[in-house]
Amino acid sequence: MDRFKDKVAIITGASRNTGVEIADLFIREGARVLTSGTTAESTQKGAQTLRSRGLDGFASFPCNISKPDEVKALFAEAMRLFGRVDILVNNACDQGIGKEFLKMTPDDFLSVIKVNLFGDFLMCQEAAKIMVSQPTKGVIVNLGSNVSMRAIKNRTAYVASKGGIDALTRSLAVDLGPLGIRVNEVAPGYIYTERWDKLPEEIRARRRANIPLRKEASGREVAEVVAFLASDAASNVHGERIVVDGGCTAQHMPTDIDF
Repeated sequence: MDRFKDKVAIITGASRNTGVEIADLFIREGARVLTSGTTAESTQKGAQTLRSRGLDGFASFPCNISKPDEVKALFAEAMRLFGRVDILVNNACDQGIGKEFLKMTPDDFLSVIKVNLFGDFLMCQEAAKIMVSQPTKGVIVNLGSNVSMRAIKNRTAYVASKGGIDALTRSLAVDLGPLGIRVNEVAPGYIYTERWDKLPEEIRARRRANIPLRKEASGREVAEVVAFLASDAASNVHGERIVVDGGCTAQHMPTDIDF
């Protein structure tokens, strides 16, 4: 397929794992892509991974999305290189791992919110300013999480930020829809990443046993849903949150609970 021929896409968090897979799919389907990581080093790492797969036709530019000046610079680079922005995929994320609520400092909480929620706000606003001036407008896809509806322990800032992305997506759908800009969200559950390789086998097995499909999503599976929402096939899908979690949200309790 060539769903995104001549379209310009900006993909954040494209330094590894799911972000690389999203970029990979969009490049293969004809998009001119600008990838971004938080630092020059991480951005280059992602670009090298893509090039090692034989991919080209993309550019890379580092951006800490929690910093307004860096966000503006990212979009200025996109306009310099491509002259338009058709698709924004907000994949960059601070996982907020390792902070118990009672031990969390205000700065701990804010550092996650600044990336995951404030950063997405900045990215969406800059994208919309460009898209609204284009004849064909554009599409925004935010990456949320199933934890926004089913909280997990010791991840308060992360859970709160993903709940904010749910609300941000709905709000932007209402505000930007009349301007011709579609906004949707993909909310994954477990995704296989390099972090899984560091887990004991018994933990990986328990996680999979508690997913109704008995397997975590791959980065490519998440990328396919992102691509659907960004494509013309979803031209009347707007303000939606599509969950990609193997059925975890559908079940009341994980299967290893002893009733």
